[in-house]
Amino acid sequence: MLKVVGTIFLKDNKLLIDKPRTKPTHQMIGGKVEEKETPLQAAIRECYEELGPKAIFDESKFEQVMDFDEIATSDPNLKIHFYVFKYNGNLEGTLETSEEIESFLWYDTSIKEDILSNTLKHKVIPYCIENNLIK
Repeated sequence: MLKVVGTIFLKDNKLLIDKPRTKPTHQMIGGKVEEKETPLQAAIRECYEELGPKAIFDESKFEQVMDFDEIATSDPNLKIHFYVFKYNGNLEGTLETSEEIESFLWYDTSIKEDILSNTLKHKVIPYCIENNLIK
């Protein structure tokens, strides 16, 4: 089973998501857990990779808030175990797009769900709404 991580960054009751260049939907900041890496180590590494070198965050402020099994959107035969971390602080600095990341978006529920990955739509956004993290 493939292990994957995602991190919840919040600002003004909005959730930070990104749009990978190779995918049709917006995703969480995150990715695959590499061999010999804990989910927390993977979440921190993915944040450095996806947010760019000018993003500033404190590695001690990551908290695992949920994990679940799901089927990959891109491959119905691929089972995933998804770990979700919440960043308990303010993301500082500047976000930079890259070869991998096309754009960033601070999401709230006024934006249509059709731009979201299944993980966001069915798991993470409902969690954020239930816990009054986004509006």
